Amino acid sequence: MQDALDLYKAPSFLFSLADTLRKQAAGDKVTYVINRNINFTNICTGTCKFCAFRKHDGYILSIPEILEKTRAAVALNATEVCIQGGLLPDWDVSNYCEILENIREEFPQLHIHAFSPMEVFHAARNGNMSVKETLSCLKKSGLGSMPGTAAEILVDRVREEICPDKLTTHEWIDVVRTAHRSGIPTTATIMYGHIETLEERIEHLVVIRELQKKTGRFTEFVPLPFMPSNNRLGTGLQSSNEVEDMKFHALARVFLYPYIRNIQVSWVKLGRKLAQSALNFGANDLGGTLMEENISKSAGAANGEYMAPAEFEQLIRGINRVPQQRDTLYNPVNGL
Repeated sequence: MQDALDLYKAPSFLFSLADTLRKQAAGDKVTYVINRNINFTNICTGTCKFCAFRKHDGYILSIPEILEKTRAAVALNATEVCIQGGLLPDWDVSNYCEILENIREEFPQLHIHAFSPMEVFHAARNGNMSVKETLSCLKKSGLGSMPGTAAEILVDRVREEICPDKLTTHEWIDVVRTAHRSGIPTTATIMYGHIETLEERIEHLVVIRELQKKTGRFTEFVPLPFMPSNNRLGTGLQSSNEVEDMKFHALARVFLYPYIRNIQVSWVKLGRKLAQSALNFGANDLGGTLMEENISKSAGAANGEYMAPAEFEQLIRGINRVPQQRDTLYNPVNGL
């Protein structure tokens, strides 16, 4: 903990070390994935103070609507669909499995990256099932991997303030560890830049690192800056500044090395130019094309919802790196 705090106060050394470790972990390749986000509902029983997406009178996509969006993604050569939504009060695992089964039936080659630890926890609780049983059903229905969202800050003091109805730190760890042990890889995320302290950010990194040491199934770590617009938590708060964003991406690289190889930067939240800069401060992945993105947009992100593969390649070549299309699990696509 103290070493990380000291490193954070020495940005020049931190930036240099992060870039060195990035090169050792990933070389000069910068990866991206052709994917589509599908947020199937914005109705949610949750009360997260940072959410601007939730609506009482919102929408629920039908299976045909989800399949239509999936077809459009496949037509643009997507290798992944990422599916998440609000917590519908009467949904259990059968509803989530129905989505997976319909996509898998029409697109057996497509990787389905779906359902946050909170959604899995919610499905298990509503169906009076264990998390392990729930994950087993989802995997049999076609779940390929999970987004490690709903993490926010993995410190209960913070969670009790910003998302009191969400699963606890221990419960988040349990869902993710069970997924990993069930053969379901996940990403890992953090939402930083609100009421948490630097020490609490580092506590979060400790949780992720220790879990990765035991399971080895995190594919990437994604720092997500808090978006303060249109939500209760953002009242009186400002977005993190560019230096703070670069310092935290760099710290994540150093702290998680060599356990997590891939540090992803969110171009949706940071914008294209700053995301490109982060590639010099520890990051090696630019995430996905997305095609639609509703959650960040509703909280004030103004960097668009779609970035074409050609734009990824231009950004990457602009800093003399080598672009590499990948799949969800970081296997190269098209032999590039």
